[in-house]
Amino acid sequence: MFLPLHDGVPLKNMKTPLATRCLIGLCVVVYILTFYGPWGEDEIVGGLAFIPSVLFGTEVLPDGYPFVPVELTLVTNIFLHASLFHLIGNMLFLWVFGDNVEDAMGHLRFITFFLLCGIAASLAHAFITPEPHRPLIGASGGVSGVVAAYLILYPRVKIWGLFLKGIPLHLPAYWTIGFWFALQFIAAFIGGDDSVGWFAHLGGFLVGAALTPLMRRRYDPVLARIEAQELQTPR
Repeated sequence: MFLPLHDGVPLKNMKTPLATRCLIGLCVVVYILTFYGPWGEDEIVGGLAFIPSVLFGTEVLPDGYPFVPVELTLVTNIFLHASLFHLIGNMLFLWVFGDNVEDAMGHLRFITFFLLCGIAASLAHAFITPEPHRPLIGASGGVSGVVAAYLILYPRVKIWGLFLKGIPLHLPAYWTIGFWFALQFIAAFIGGDDSVGWFAHLGGFLVGAALTPLMRRRYDPVLARIEAQELQTPR
């Protein structure tokens, strides 16, 4: 287990990470409506979650479901969360890593990047899951893409985080994110909680890594400064 807490990298291209905050706010609002709104949890999940078997046409939901075209559930499911812990975990990752990735990409490109990673994660899950009838929800796929982008852009930045059972450590991003990725890989291929879409995490991460060079600004001053420092650091 790993939870990021703080990285301390300043924003250089913008004053406020508006896109990151809007994504977090939207996820929180949807969570509140899911569990405390006038609709039932099952109704919201049935109407907006992504169900692979429905996309592939092997299963049909009752009339009125989903609430949107089935292809659009590849997006709507990103903003649903199953529990408060699920929500807090994803939003904490997005809060710590999202602002700097947004700074390196710009508001609109960051939102596009996040959604593409989330969609790719859902599709990765759909083609691999042995239980295509189970709904998939959560921002984990998009967040995984953001984590991959952060690793590429700021590999040596030190991050404060809680490891395993709450051990606080201050380590470079390539160690902290590497540890996180190893946990996802092990859980996906060796065995983890069946209720978690581990392959969605891996799919979002890999697509995020592929998209980052294409969507980052041509010149990022923070990255340039870090790269210059690395060149001056004795090996």
